[in-house]
Amino acid sequence: MELPENIKTLYRHWSYHIQEELSPIGDRPLIDESLFRDMCSFIDERMLIWQKKVSLQPEPYSTDPILAKYRFCNIFRELDKQTIFFHTLLNPLRDDFSLWLLNMFYCRMVARPETIESVGLLSFDTMKNEEVFGRLISSSRPRFGTPYVFPISVIQKSPTPTRERFIAEYLPSVMKVIAAEIQTWKKKSVYDGLQRIIPLFGKNLYFLWTEVLIDTAYQFPTYINLFERFPIGPGSAPTLKRLNPAIDLSILVQQLTDVPVNTALQFNSLPLKLSAENWEGVGCEFRKYTNLRSGIGRKRLYR
Repeated sequence: MELPENIKTLYRHWSYHIQEELSPIGDRPLIDESLFRDMCSFIDERMLIWQKKVSLQPEPYSTDPILAKYRFCNIFRELDKQTIFFHTLLNPLRDDFSLWLLNMFYCRMVARPETIESVGLLSFDTMKNEEVFGRLISSSRPRFGTPYVFPISVIQKSPTPTRERFIAEYLPSVMKVIAAEIQTWKKKSVYDGLQRIIPLFGKNLYFLWTEVLIDTAYQFPTYINLFERFPIGPGSAPTLKRLNPAIDLSILVQQLTDVPVNTALQFNSLPLKLSAENWEGVGCEFRKYTNLRSGIGRKRLYR
């Protein structure tokens, strides 16, 4: 299936995802082949569900009782509604990288499009950001979404001890320096980029910065390469350890990018392949799937 036109033009990294000459099967990393086949079947079915949804086919979207009933993230994060919303909103800012980066971090931290729409975007103007703070602090609850956990302990003893103050005051104070650092990169991995960003940022918000660097790679692929070494979250690690317990998992997902997998998506009639970021996400969602299939795990109903 060709990428829908709105998705094709929304991001600027698709040409880096084109499958060219992938490694033959004999050159693939040492992995549990049975588990890998199960994961590929999961990928196939999730992509088929997405195709049925975007083509407005009626439910159920799957004969798999788990996938038909419970909610999972897309194989490609770029297809998630919230990601589409944030990138659409911020695309007019792409020519001002520091302003774009400031607001992408802000969007991911709030993780609730309704709040962003009602409160407005940040700037590097202190007075305007104070107005954003006023609208944010007076906005109805819930102000923040739940996908990304923000450890409030990181900022409680700082001069900006609340999320609202942290957003309106701290983020604008540090983002230009971080943006300047990222603009010196040449296809740096997210894994290595985080080692540079966290000390500059001054707060250990490792997971949030992982998310924002992924977003950065979608729009500025000359800075960040999603096919290089990638950090592994606790949700994905159990699945990846089953694939190969002997290798650093951040390297394993990099190696998996050279394994031929049918993603069912094309960009300009050329097939797309999975990045290390995609594989990390697949590991997380497949763990949720297998847990539910075993009768355990969090049951997030599909709506």
